[in-house]
Formats: sequence, C-alpha cells, structure tokens
Amino acid sequence: DGAAAAATAGDTGDTGDGGGENDAASKDPKSLARSVYDATLGVFHPRTGQSPNERLWFKTNLKYGQLLYEMNETVKLQLVIKDLLRGSQDSSGAGGEGSSASGGGGPSSASGSTNLMEIYALQIQLYSRRKDNKKLREIFDRAMRVRGGIPHPRTLALIQELGGKMHMASREFEPAGKTFFQAFKSYDEAGDPARLRCLKYLVMASMLHASTINPFDSQEARPYRDDPEIVAMTNLVQAFHNDEIRKFESILRRNEGRIMDDEFVREHLADLLRTIRTQVLRKVIGPYTRIGLKAIARELNDIPTSDVESLLVGLILDGKLDGRVDQVEGVLLKSVDDRRSGQGGGTGSTGGQGGGGGGG
Repeated sequence: DGAAAAATAGDTGDTGDGGGENDAASKDPKSLARSVYDATLGVFHPRTGQSPNERLWFKTNLKYGQLLYEMNETVKLQLVIKDLLRGSQDSSGAGGEGSSASGGGGPSSASGSTNLMEIYALQIQLYSRRKDNKKLREIFDRAMRVRGGIPHPRTLALIQELGGKMHMASREFEPAGKTFFQAFKSYDEAGDPARLRCLKYLVMASMLHASTINPFDSQEARPYRDDPEIVAMTNLVQAFHNDEIRKFESILRRNEGRIMDDEFVREHLADLLRTIRTQVLRKVIGPYTRIGLKAIARELNDIPTSDVESLLVGLILDGKLDGRVDQVEGVLLKSVDDRRSGQGGGTGSTGGQGGGGGGG
C-alpha cells in the first residue's frame, strides 16, 4: 500500500501545468529517481506520512542522500543529512547527536549506532569532495568512536578509505597506512573489489612513511601479491626497499599495472619520487665529506642538479644533514661528525664533475 501511495503521490504531484517538467525528468533517470524518492519519503514519513514507517523512511532517505551526492546537489544533501540525524536522535530517544554512539547494549542503541555510521558515511563523502578536511576529521573521529552498532563492512570501508585520504592530505603517512589497511580488510570482508584499490593506497602510504615493513608481508595482503593488478605495486615496493631508483621510475613511467591511471596515486607521485630520491641520496652521500652535485644527480637517475640541491637543502633544514651546499663549486660539504654518523669512508669528489670516489 505504501508503494502504491508513493506512486500515486508522484503522479498527482506533477499533473497540471508541469507536463514539460515531466518530459524533462523522464529523459534523466536521476531526476526521475529523485521525484520518486521525494514522493516515497512523503508517504513513509514517521509523523506526517500517509503510511508512517520509520525504518523504511530512514533507509529510503539514506539512498536518496547517496543519489543527491552522485548528482552533486550539495545543498539538498545537507538538508537530508540534517533530517537523518534528527530522525536518528528521535528513534534512539537520545538528547544529542553522539549519545547513541556510546553503546549501551540495548537493541535500540545498536540500531542507532548502525544508523549513525550510515549517516557519517554520507557526511564524510560530502566533506571529502569539498576538501573540507577540518569537518571531515571531526566526523571521521566521531565515526571511529561509535560503539555497539554493526554497520555493513562496505560502509565501514568507505569511511576508513576516505579517512586514509584525509590523513594523506595532512601528510600523516603512518596513520594513513594503518587506516587504509583497515579499509582494505573491511572491503575484503565485504567481497568488494575496491580492496585492491585500498591495497595500492596502503602501499603508497607505506613508502611515503619510508617504512621498512613490506605491506605484502601481512597475512591479509599476502594472497593478493600475485594478482595481475597488484604485481606492479609489489615490484614497486621491492624496488623502493632495495633503493633501485631506476627500476622504480621505470615502473611508473611505463604505467605497469595501470598504476598511474588512479588520480589519487598521481596526486602523490611527486611525494613518492622525492621520498625514494631522498632515501637513495642519503645512502650515496653517506661515506663522503665532499661530493659533487652532478655525481649525486647521476646516482639519482640523472635528475637536474637543481633537484639535487632542493633535496639537500630539505635535509639540512630538517636537521637530517649537517653540511652546506656550495653553489659556486657545485658540491656538498659535510661536517666530519655527519660523515662519522653515516657509513664511514673517505671524501668524495671535489668538483661538480667528480664521482663518488676520491682520496681519504
């Protein structure tokens, strides 16, 4: 009866002088779907509907919110989210938005917590698209404190994936890796192929954190290391940990495994290259108190000496290198103490053309 009433409401609401709008809506499936949702929500509204049904109203409103997100109708989506939060509070009998998130053991508490997670997933998608990291972090932290509910693993995975991207935007690479790992496990539990995407993000965050731990060593990720879509990432990690910068850049340049097809990976390409170049650079300059910038550039796959200088200045400013760059001579001059704390050995070249050898 409720569905019939909704259909009737949709028909009667658009008769009369709105024929042109009907024709336009019929050509746009999303607009038509929006009209159906509007009518259905009116029928099932817990207080004002012809056939009040709180559960159906909430589920329908959630799907409506997702449709509005896909249509990029931000203002209407925010109104739907407010309506959902208000409905969630009313159904739980709680006085505030976070009250039902604290758990309590009762069925209504568990249901309220699950509903909150669904709402938070909508909010996080909205704030992620708007790149509003302040509000995104607030909602993500709130979602991670929810207890007592049993959200669908895909809902949890979506929240965790966007939380990982939030950490990446703030250059918090270690927590990003941990959050992507949780997202990967949640997608895996849901049987969602998005698990491979999150596995790629986990690998990227691990490299940017300069972690010595191979993500594919974990029990959960190991079965996917030979997956055709993941093999390129496996090779990339191996090249990273072995300081094989030429192989690393070659994999990216040839777009093995379509790594570079992912916009999020492309956004962090410069960071990835800077991380492995810095890693290899520290190994190259370790034994020397004096080494030419051109010699370093050759070891870093023939990058411009201006890029070498930028890397060195970054290390010096971060307190990770005790020395100075002589721009006239085109050499790095390290203090003796810094050399002793490195790998030991003699001095490097005295000029910009020199190699890594030289007299001690």
